Amino acid sequence: MTPTHLFDAYIFDLDGTVYLGDALLPTAHETILKLRSLRRRTVFLSNNPTHTRQAYAAKLTRLGLPTAPEDVINSSVVMADFLRKRLPGARLFVVGEEPLCQVLQQAGFELVDSASQTDAVIASFDRTFEYRKLQTAFDAIRRGARFFATNADRYCPVPGGGEPDAAAIIAAIEACTNTRIEAIVGKPSHHMAEAVLHLLDLPAAECLMTGDRLETDVQMGLQSGMSAALTLTGATPASALENSTIRPTYVIRQLMDLLPEGN
Repeated sequence: MTPTHLFDAYIFDLDGTVYLGDALLPTAHETILKLRSLRRRTVFLSNNPTHTRQAYAAKLTRLGLPTAPEDVINSSVVMADFLRKRLPGARLFVVGEEPLCQVLQQAGFELVDSASQTDAVIASFDRTFEYRKLQTAFDAIRRGARFFATNADRYCPVPGGGEPDAAAIIAAIEACTNTRIEAIVGKPSHHMAEAVLHLLDLPAAECLMTGDRLETDVQMGLQSGMSAALTLTGATPASALENSTIRPTYVIRQLMDLLPEGN
């Protein structure tokens, strides 16, 4: 089933939905530009914290989709807002990459490397993960530090396969500390949904979430009252729908399928 009407706003996942690596996926360019010509909002939502929103906007612009940083939300931005509301001034030990650290520092948080100084451990997608980081997280949590994560994706799709994502980091820390993560702020959490709906300033029913993962993109959209489209361009094959309890509003083979006939 594909949409029969236009929505006021379209929220797109990035990796596996709009692009893969450094190339736009088929029909992404013409679909998004067409929606904009029809005066529909287009914004982008990613669980991936390894780039800043400025970097994501620059990449989309370079690929032919001019985008302002304010129209990109990723899990780093949501984490900063989450912590500002709950642990203002907290000292953080970040198991993550430099772009996430940069966002958190700009939000006013002090980043530390000592377990004894850590108020909260932040787990994330980290391709620089090493035993020293695991030891510090272990020591900090055993001393009473809080434990949060940007996202819980199992892998990030890349050309030719995928890269282990934050779920692996979370699992390692949970296993050695025997402590469950307190909160994950990325999709499908309500923290991410609230961030994008606040940006759009529209009722959820007037928005369509599109992504390539049932358990993050589609689940978040449905839970928050949006319609949700699963695109088969990324992590989820059509066969996965048969055994899933998550039922997208629409299933599309390419982004152009989002446009109703006649548009």
